[in-house]
Amino acid sequence: MSDFHRAQSHDYIQYIKRKWFVLFIIFALTVGAMLLSLSFGSARLPILEIFRVLTGGGEEASRTIIFNIRIPRIAAAASVGIALAMAGCIMQNVLRNPLASASTLGISQGATFGAAVAVVYFVTNPLAVTFFAFLGGISTTALILLLSYRSGAVPSTMILAGVAIGAMFTGATALVQYFADDVQVGSIVYWTFGNLGRPGWQEIRILSVLNVAGFIYFIVNRWNYNAMESGSHTAKSLGVHVDALILISMVVATLISATAIAFVGTIGFIGLIAPHIVRKFVGNDYRFLLPCSAFTGASIMIAADIASRMVRAPAILPIGALTSFLGAPLFLYLIIKQGSMAK
Repeated sequence: MSDFHRAQSHDYIQYIKRKWFVLFIIFALTVGAMLLSLSFGSARLPILEIFRVLTGGGEEASRTIIFNIRIPRIAAAASVGIALAMAGCIMQNVLRNPLASASTLGISQGATFGAAVAVVYFVTNPLAVTFFAFLGGISTTALILLLSYRSGAVPSTMILAGVAIGAMFTGATALVQYFADDVQVGSIVYWTFGNLGRPGWQEIRILSVLNVAGFIYFIVNRWNYNAMESGSHTAKSLGVHVDALILISMVVATLISATAIAFVGTIGFIGLIAPHIVRKFVGNDYRFLLPCSAFTGASIMIAADIASRMVRAPAILPIGALTSFLGAPLFLYLIIKQGSMAK
């Protein structure tokens, strides 16, 4: 091996080591956020007491708080964060738009409309709210793909269709609320706040299975997504079936994100925030961008949940409001940055 190739090999090994180090740090931060979430809340638990409980000891009250309340909330937060972050990461790739996510494509607005219909017409059945919210979320992407197929729109313009469809669902939700009574309107508004205490272990297991299945599909196609970063024409020249990749990726990403939103309510901007934070450290290599985005999404959701329980304890602030408060400034920053780059 020549000195040139030896130097290239050494540089590549160092490159991979740095990416693995970043992944390890993000994973460690996620684990740390989970431990902090076990400690913080209306009832503050010392770290030593948490370890006693996790190792089979501790007080009965501490065991009840940790196993019946906080661990399910942490599992829900992590599962939802992973789902939304992975979906946003993949949507931004296949749609060739850094602003793509479940909240900007209208999936959240479609889920809200579905939940509003269920609250008004199936108020006694909470399962109907989840089911209709899921249908509303996934129907948004179905409409986007249908419109794109019929009009021949390029992937980068699909987000415009999502914005339009999202606005349509927002208007439809307002009409449903207008004809609802006060109790129903309150229920709809409460659903839109987002609530990590809503899903039980069955819902968490369903979302976890979907996350694992989605991650497997995405990671199997990691090289295809890397090729897509150079443009669809380049990807086609490298043997990537671009149309099939876009279609299946959008369906899988929508399935996991719509399920997450249906279980916990409207959670905004996680799918937008997490991938952009991670890109600063690992670039656009989807071998590392995808898992790092997933762990970052979980960390942000857990951190937001800690904040929601601590700001006005013992009251719990709406998690959806906190994530939107965090994500909206970044959304504006990305719009401004895109505009300056286009000049």
